[in-house]
Amino acid sequence: MGFEEKMQEIKGYLRRIELLGNAMGVLNWDLEVNVPPGGVKGRAEVLGYLSGEMYKLITAPEAGEYIAWLEQQNLTDPVHKGMLREMKKSYERLVKIPADRFVAFSRLTSEAQAVWAESRRRNDYEMFKPYLKQIMDFEKEFVGYLGYKQNKYDTLLDQYEPDMTTAVLDKVFGDLRDKLVELLTGLREQGKAPNNDFLKGHYPADKQKALNREVLKLMGFDFNRGRVDISAHPFTTSFFNGDVRITNRYDEEYFLSSFFSAMHEGGHALYEQDISDELYGTGLATGVSMGIHESQSRFYENMIGRSKGFWEYFFPTVVKEFPNLSGARPEDMYKAVNTVEPSLIRTEADELTYAMHIIIRYEMEKAFINDEITVDEAPEVWNEKYEKYLGIRPKDYSSGILQDTHWSGGMVGYFPSYALGNLYAAQFLNTMKKDMDVEELLREGNLEPIHQWLKDKVHKHGAVYTPSELVEMVTGEPLNPQYFVDYLAAKLRTVYNID
Repeated sequence: MGFEEKMQEIKGYLRRIELLGNAMGVLNWDLEVNVPPGGVKGRAEVLGYLSGEMYKLITAPEAGEYIAWLEQQNLTDPVHKGMLREMKKSYERLVKIPADRFVAFSRLTSEAQAVWAESRRRNDYEMFKPYLKQIMDFEKEFVGYLGYKQNKYDTLLDQYEPDMTTAVLDKVFGDLRDKLVELLTGLREQGKAPNNDFLKGHYPADKQKALNREVLKLMGFDFNRGRVDISAHPFTTSFFNGDVRITNRYDEEYFLSSFFSAMHEGGHALYEQDISDELYGTGLATGVSMGIHESQSRFYENMIGRSKGFWEYFFPTVVKEFPNLSGARPEDMYKAVNTVEPSLIRTEADELTYAMHIIIRYEMEKAFINDEITVDEAPEVWNEKYEKYLGIRPKDYSSGILQDTHWSGGMVGYFPSYALGNLYAAQFLNTMKKDMDVEELLREGNLEPIHQWLKDKVHKHGAVYTPSELVEMVTGEPLNPQYFVDYLAAKLRTVYNID
């Protein structure tokens, strides 16, 4: 069999994995959006069965044979290299985990997500606690199978941000925290906080949905290949060939919560919709890492959605839906959405304090996996960290340890991706500004050149390149956190009238 014939055979195998993954994705999306409480256990059983079939596919003897064959070839095509890299990583990870434990974990997390949503609604940590314990026990068990070099948490972190380690993150997050605290101190001592009283009001959910649709259209989201629904926690999921689903939730006293969630999830969605069709059947038709994925969501949510030019263009659209804001100016909205104020909810945090939310979760995940805290201690540890880092303390579980869905889904190791996403996004923005006048495009409401730049530089490549390769390819240098600090400092000095 010739090289091309063998590659087609391998792509046929990878296609089966993709199709099964898409089927599971639809069922998971439906579980979060539509399934009634009485259907949760049944759905968990279905997903558990399908995860077992996925396990068999990924660990099949033919997979090992394909990997061995690819390793013997002199691969020069970046796609072929990426196929080998991703196949080998998935195979070597799963063959070390017993099939029955992999299936059991899938069933547990499918059920736990519904329990978490109800626990959050009821403000009942005790209801969710047994599930959290089982999930953390599973994660530690998996680390035992997979092994680790320096820190057990590295093994979980690598699933979401390849080759990232706690040693690197401890330094990056430590330096970032110190610089942001210095910036926050300067704002408090020298600046004048904006008056945001004009935002108080009632914002019907149906009008929020209409407004969010307008901003998603402006961003370039293709509604012919996507839709928006409601869930307990906003998320984005992608199925075959650009079918991308966004979810959101609505607070009728604060429309900006759903608005920025729409832009955030829209950033994820654009990434998925823009992946080259040629990558389907290669195992690479997905984001390369959650850090890069979050760079796209955080870019649109913050670097576009909290920019001055954007509000100069978009504010009249907001006023059409919410006439109570007609007495305000675009400048007022720009300053309002950039006000720095410690808050309890991560998804509603300002850009400066957001990193503190991530550092708290990062520290807690490391502590869980290294047996330094228990699920009984966790709520109080969470509250103490919020008091230490942000000077505020949750008054209930729903605004504290129950606010995020990630742990219920077994996504331990994911949270650092959000902070890394900020850093990647700022570096991408710095490079983008060399090619176009971003602020002028925003004032004109012309986001298409921005979207096209990201599509050409980042999105279309899917998972062909590693995160570090992609960042250096786009920006000409490795990850440099200083771009984010500089971007934030420049903007906030303007907002707070600091010379």
